[in-house]
Amino acid sequence: MGPGNPREARAARSGARRTESEQDLAGRIRAARRRLAADGPPRVRSGGVLRDLLLAERPDTVIEIGLAYGSSALAIAEALVTAGPDEARHVILDPYQKHFHGCGWAAITEAGLAGLCRLVPERSQIALPRLLGEGFAADAAFVDGSHVFHNVFVDLFYLRELVRPGGLVILDDCGYPSVATAARYFEVNTGWEPEPIARPTRLRAFRLPDPRTEPGFESFRPFGLDATG
Repeated sequence: MGPGNPREARAARSGARRTESEQDLAGRIRAARRRLAADGPPRVRSGGVLRDLLLAERPDTVIEIGLAYGSSALAIAEALVTAGPDEARHVILDPYQKHFHGCGWAAITEAGLAGLCRLVPERSQIALPRLLGEGFAADAAFVDGSHVFHNVFVDLFYLRELVRPGGLVILDDCGYPSVATAARYFEVNTGWEPEPIARPTRLRAFRLPDPRTEPGFESFRPFGLDATG
């Protein structure tokens, strides 16, 4: 990689000494994650795997779809703070915090992350095209919102535009055929490459092609889970 490569530049910045305040913040995040694991709902997201994927990625900006109780948001924030990018940003789309009594956003603010994280209380299928029009760009995305096929497909369609070429898209709950089938289209037809994950998990990760490719209509390939080729 050349010296102008963005990932190399981020890695160089992350090698700088962490300040005491950053260490304190990382400790607060880990404590919040432990509390959530101990006192939260019995089913929480695969936070350790998500954190480790993003630590290896060292992104500056992450967009997340779905907040719920905040488990994944804390894992993402821990990765951002630990990697230490200069201008880290974590944008979260979730219009349903009221159904969770605001627990997810409360966990984020209590961990001292209000300056790092931004909550957009809108459906992702509405907010994502607006973010694209505003010129927003991300290095990685985590998707755990609606599991209805057409909603997942729309999310991934816009994330394909919002996440930089060579970036990472991570999905939860790919055991659901609706989620897996939506992801399969982008894998088969747009060149998304599965990213290896070392531990058993319900997450799947995909590396976007660099440069971004645009398939022609004549090259369309069937993408159902039972399709071959």
